[in-house]
Amino acid sequence: MGTWDVGPFDNDTAADFCGDLDEAAPNERKGIVHDALARVIGTAGYLEAPESEEAVVAAALVAAQCPGGEPADPVYGPDEPLPDLTGLRDLALQALDRVTTEPSELMDLWAESEGDPWRATIDRLRSTLLPQPSGEELRSR
Repeated sequence: MGTWDVGPFDNDTAADFCGDLDEAAPNERKGIVHDALARVIGTAGYLEAPESEEAVVAAALVAAQCPGGEPADPVYGPDEPLPDLTGLRDLALQALDRVTTEPSELMDLWAESEGDPWRATIDRLRSTLLPQPSGEELRSR
């Protein structure tokens, strides 16, 4: 497996995914991100690691456009501009939930190699993707 760190962009699959985004026509990029997220959500059986890695990087690209989101990796992230992906927040959350639910090869691989830092990365993405309460909601609490 070509993985060098715990971040969403830190593996060969993610780098290839971002390269594919760069090569796609601008009007196709949102669909590619959407499809990567939807593909894992629809997997009922054993979820393979490459599909999970694509979903995690897709979720990270969505999170990068949300308030408090970390920017895409300057080296392995996409070079070309992406459209507004914030409408995919709920889908990205569902995809992360599926990646971290058995049966999931990626989750198993990280569990075998002390995956606490990887899990913390997923938790940070999830936190960024959660809708933030509006000022009105905060005042009513």
